[in-house]
Amino acid sequence: MKMRKLPTDMIKKVIYTLAVLLFATSLFAADYIIGEGDTLSVSVWGEKDFSFTAKVRPDGKITVPTIGEITAANMTPKNLQAVLTDKLKVVVRKPVVTVSVTEITNNKVYVFGGGVKAGVFTLGQRMTLLQLLCQIDDVRKADLQSAYVIRGKQKIREDFTNLYLKGNVEEDVVIEPNDIIYLPMRGDNYVYVMGAVIAPKPVEYREGITVMEAILSAGGFNQFANPDATMIYRKDKKKDVAINAKMKKLMINGDLTQNVTLRAGDYVLVKEGLF
Repeated sequence: MKMRKLPTDMIKKVIYTLAVLLFATSLFAADYIIGEGDTLSVSVWGEKDFSFTAKVRPDGKITVPTIGEITAANMTPKNLQAVLTDKLKVVVRKPVVTVSVTEITNNKVYVFGGGVKAGVFTLGQRMTLLQLLCQIDDVRKADLQSAYVIRGKQKIREDFTNLYLKGNVEEDVVIEPNDIIYLPMRGDNYVYVMGAVIAPKPVEYREGITVMEAILSAGGFNQFANPDATMIYRKDKKKDVAINAKMKKLMINGDLTQNVTLRAGDYVLVKEGLF
């Protein structure tokens, strides 16, 4: 049976796709940090006696034939290859060492804090904080401003507001195994609209809500309102802050700077005018 020859364009696409996949795989492998419990396959070209499989012990070490104990935890496979190559030079002439991770157990990330359902995520590939946040249900209900990432005993990133809500990817960070993501519950889920509006009431807070949206949720200004005397009161780092939002400038002149973005717990007071 005569085989059909594939079009040149199709062959090129297949080759390109495989190249991209291989590049992505090698990139993640280079970044992966070996951890306790991982299984490693170490091979030395042409030297069967020095090729072995080892599980990283709780103390972070593996035992290498004739060399002894070597620390493997917290290293990348590439780094460990370099260490083993240097150590084996005393017993093997020009050793060519390959280290691969055949079983990964050190790839868990922990999420907790009350703002979202606590859980454990498995890192199957290179992942950033933003990519992880996109996988968490109801993340918008958490207090993103007070959130942070813990690595070891240090906070490596705080306040996810600009990253998640404003798309400031410069604040993104690559997540590593055993990182802890703290997402606390918001202390107050409302903003409070009072004064010269048609229906003063608490308005359920959502990320990005503005002063005009809150006022419209309370029925809008009543006939006695002085829109330019709209005040926003909030606590900012234990200080009382008062912001004057001149709403006439917004409504008449389209001055969007007056349409202040609110925070949970803000009080919006629309004062009456002088008649």
